[in-house]
Amino acid sequence: MASSPQSSSSAPKADDEAASHKEIYDRLLEVISAVSTYPTAPSGIGRPYTHHPDGWYAFTPAVVNSMVIKRHLKARDTDVFLATFPKSGTTWLKALLFATLRRTADGPALAPLAAHSPHQLIPFLEFQVFANGRIPDLSSLPAPRVLMTHIPSRSLPESVAASGCKVVYLCRDPKDCFVSLWHFWNGFAASPWDLGEALLQFCDGVSLFGPFWEHVLGYWRWHVERPEQVLFLTYEELAADTVGQLRRLAAFVGCPFTAEEREARVDREIVEACAMESLAGLEVNRSGKTAMTETSVANNIFFRRGVVGDWKNHLTPEMARRMDEITKNKFRGSGLALTPATADQN
Repeated sequence: MASSPQSSSSAPKADDEAASHKEIYDRLLEVISAVSTYPTAPSGIGRPYTHHPDGWYAFTPAVVNSMVIKRHLKARDTDVFLATFPKSGTTWLKALLFATLRRTADGPALAPLAAHSPHQLIPFLEFQVFANGRIPDLSSLPAPRVLMTHIPSRSLPESVAASGCKVVYLCRDPKDCFVSLWHFWNGFAASPWDLGEALLQFCDGVSLFGPFWEHVLGYWRWHVERPEQVLFLTYEELAADTVGQLRRLAAFVGCPFTAEEREARVDREIVEACAMESLAGLEVNRSGKTAMTETSVANNIFFRRGVVGDWKNHLTPEMARRMDEITKNKFRGSGLALTPATADQN
């Protein structure tokens, strides 16, 4: 079949755009690779982190992708941004919000969760959406666009704050966060990463999208200044009262559960379907893979225990005291006081 005039003219334009986008990525990659102001640091899995100009580390492709996102992503007032420090409950939050936002009069959207990883349903901006030389056109996506990121608040596009869109941040006790991240990295390492060495690096702020405490404080202060725009949740609160926190989340993003839905237990059905043990038991999460920046990652690596206080099974009392002291000093005067069970909310 002959091509239509429209398709014939659009193909060269698409090729030109792709070449232009690749040039942008290649230029940034060349600058980062060549300039000494972008130091590196060991990651624990045999490849170095690259230092982002804003003061945090990630692997080089993620740093480049983040820079492209800051320059080219235009937020809309109807967007919903999910943000976490790695291993703070990201997979759980994605599943809960997807099922909540996509629910219909017939009930929650659970079928997609059985066929796709939460990371396929709500992909990472810096690992999946903006990746491999792509600057995607997100303008045609229906509202609300749900956009997920680990990028610290200070490195997001200015349009995110200016648009007034909703931002949901999920925070976790740093001890559990660290232990979960350590286990996660060991899934990629040729040999187990020494726990003590990993802890020293984490406490020094050399961590994926870290330093942890500055990452949390950036979103916390934004929440304090603009609580109508930024919702600050904690993993511990979510674990202790998942239904209550889900209702809070749904109301914040403008999709509250009605009295009829509560009566029909729609919210509780979502909570049960999105529980870590439920998600981990799905075939797609046992044997499937999700495409990331450079490779495909096994879905089962995103599921472990998800237990509050699991750090007690790994950290010595001295390690725990050190982390607690850093947390206390970093958060002093902020109004934020994390404990293993709760967090002070403004």
